[in-house]
Amino acid sequence: MLEVPGRYPNTLIYLREQLPAEVQKLLSEGRVKEAGEILGRLLPQSSSPLKERFMLELERLRRLPHEYPYSLSEALSILRKDIPDLAEGEFQELVKRGCIDHANIQGELRVHRRFKPNAYWLCSDLKRRRGVKSDERSGASEVVLKWRAERVVQAARGRGGFVLPLRYHVKAAVKLKEPACRYGDVVRVWIPIPREEATNVDFKVIDSSAKPRHVAPPTHPQRTVYFELEGEDREVWVEYTYVSRGFHVEIDPREASQDLNPEVAAAYTSERPPHITFTETIRKLAQGITRKAASPLEKVQRIWQWITENVRYTYAKDYIFYDDIPEYVAREKRGDCGMQALLFITLCRASGIPARWESGWYMNPLSPGMHDWAQFYLEPYGWLYADPSFGNKRKGGEWRNKFYLGSIEGYRLASNVEVYAEFDPPKTHIRSDPVDSQRGEVETAEKNLFYDEWDFTLEVLSVESLEE
Repeated sequence: MLEVPGRYPNTLIYLREQLPAEVQKLLSEGRVKEAGEILGRLLPQSSSPLKERFMLELERLRRLPHEYPYSLSEALSILRKDIPDLAEGEFQELVKRGCIDHANIQGELRVHRRFKPNAYWLCSDLKRRRGVKSDERSGASEVVLKWRAERVVQAARGRGGFVLPLRYHVKAAVKLKEPACRYGDVVRVWIPIPREEATNVDFKVIDSSAKPRHVAPPTHPQRTVYFELEGEDREVWVEYTYVSRGFHVEIDPREASQDLNPEVAAAYTSERPPHITFTETIRKLAQGITRKAASPLEKVQRIWQWITENVRYTYAKDYIFYDDIPEYVAREKRGDCGMQALLFITLCRASGIPARWESGWYMNPLSPGMHDWAQFYLEPYGWLYADPSFGNKRKGGEWRNKFYLGSIEGYRLASNVEVYAEFDPPKTHIRSDPVDSQRGEVETAEKNLFYDEWDFTLEVLSVESLEE
């Protein structure tokens, strides 16, 4: 059964509002201090939704030092740890070529906090020069992943659907860097937990540091467990189990269709600003990719091939800094897992294919980490999976590109099925991640507490096979 979205507010709808032309010009020139002063004067006399738009822009400006912490000389020193003979002139050339992610902030070029891995992805000649050896764990994780995917395909052969269930035992924790009383009377904490719909089922809380104040409903689009900290307390944790399942089905092109309830079809083929929007760039790209496609399935396949062939994986700025993520990815042909998933979803919807978000953690027992992916809908199969960053052809292995359009291996913790949905209970201040929800959120009555004021950990205690 498909649930029609819309019951939960779009918490970023105000990002459609335009900043004053003078502020836009100052920001484009890197004159952030002057832009902030103007926004500060305008804020008290503004009303919704422009007020929220100004507040978000001011929050962006506050986070810039965290996002771009290095000077050019500091960045060069960091790169020289891998490439000792890298000359300053060579480094300047890398900056000009776009290999070093940077921004003009108050007349100074500041370098992005994750510039180094991006430089190696963006400029292969630089990667060949580094003296860092490959990590054995990465190779082992890839072997385990392929082994799991092959077993999912084999187990689903002849029947299709969800197979090879795994019971995960997990402990997730948020720890403040100071006691709660240092921040005010009460510190509010949200920790993501698995939704119970298809990908994950059978969620059970085993233990927790204190009784949760609230647990969001099983199918909430961004599900969390909510705690409050007071006094000298500085840590909350929750220990739980859930079942994750692999999925595979052999799609018959002759059967695949879009025979959907019109209300449901409209819900999953519509825009959801700011990051699922049918801009001119998106419309033209979708039309060019899917022109003369003979079926809905062929449209999806063409969109998949364009993204996995053309978009490079790179780390991104925090999502709060983007006005329209798919527009950026389509233009720059680069982006992280969530950005590629959002482009896939937006191109599908612009082409009339129902698509939606899913995210949380990739739970490979050897190397768990935060991850985003997508889903698309075709009758008679229902929701099918699409993980474009895992299926990217640059990652190597044709099996990835084939498997990750339609299937999932089952190493997943899926907390979210929507972007920028309201928490339950709602958060008051702008979130640390206003788009996704993977490592929790923390706030006081007065302000949001950003990542530099607390730590999140997710520990996989055990993974039990439930195969018959």
